[in-house]
Amino acid sequence: MRSFFSSPIAVLLGFSANVARGHYTFPDFKGDASSVADWQYVRMTQNHYSQAPVTSVTDPLLRCYENDTASATSITTVTAGSLYSFGADGPIYHPGYIAVYMAAASSLTSESAGDGSVWFKIYEDAPVYDASLTDFYVFPDQTATSVNFTIPKALPSGNYLLRVEQIGLHVASSYGGAQFYIGCAQVQVTGGGSGSPSPLVAIPGVYTGYEPGILISTSKAARDVAGLDVQICQ
Repeated sequence: MRSFFSSPIAVLLGFSANVARGHYTFPDFKGDASSVADWQYVRMTQNHYSQAPVTSVTDPLLRCYENDTASATSITTVTAGSLYSFGADGPIYHPGYIAVYMAAASSLTSESAGDGSVWFKIYEDAPVYDASLTDFYVFPDQTATSVNFTIPKALPSGNYLLRVEQIGLHVASSYGGAQFYIGCAQVQVTGGGSGSPSPLVAIPGVYTGYEPGILISTSKAARDVAGLDVQICQ
C-alpha cells in the first residue's frame, strides 16, 4: 500500500474575526484539452448563480451538487501522473480543508455514476504552522483561485468522476455550520497503471458531520484533518 498523503493529523486552527464572506464555485477543469469554457467538463452545479454551499453531509447534493447535467457535460482526458487544477470563479475566501476525490464510472453520462462506495481521495490540502503567529495554523490554498493536484500514476486507465471539495469552516462551531463547495469533472484517465484505489467510501456517507475537522469549536485548539487517508495500492 502506498500512501499519497499522511494519516489524519492534529492541528491548531486560528480564525480571524474578519473572515471574508465571499462564496465561490469550481466551474473550470481543462484536463489535456487545449482550451476550456465554464462548465464544459465540470457538471454545472445548482449554485452556479447563487454560489450557496451545501451544508448537510447527508444531502445527495454533497456528491456533485447538480441535477441531471451529466449528459450535457463533455469528457476530457487526463494523463496518470500529471498535474492538473480545478479553477474557481473567485478567490477561495473561507479557511478550510480542500480535498480531491475520484470514482470509477463505466458511464460518465449517467446520473448513477458515483453511486455506492466507489470514491477514493487523491489529494488533501493540510494546514501548516505559521511561525509568525501564536499557536495558529493557516490553510495554504485560502485566497487561491485554483486547486492543483496530481492524478496518481498507478491509477488504472478508464472513466472517472473527479470531485473537488472545499470545506469552509468559518461558521462551523455548531453542527451543520460547515460549508461544502463542490465540483465534479468528467474525465478519461490515460497512461494509467495497475493500482487498486482504497479506501473506498460513499458520498454522501463519508462524513457524519461530527468529525473534528468539520465540527470546529474555535475555543478548542486541537483538531484533525477531515476525511480519509489519501491512499492508492500498487
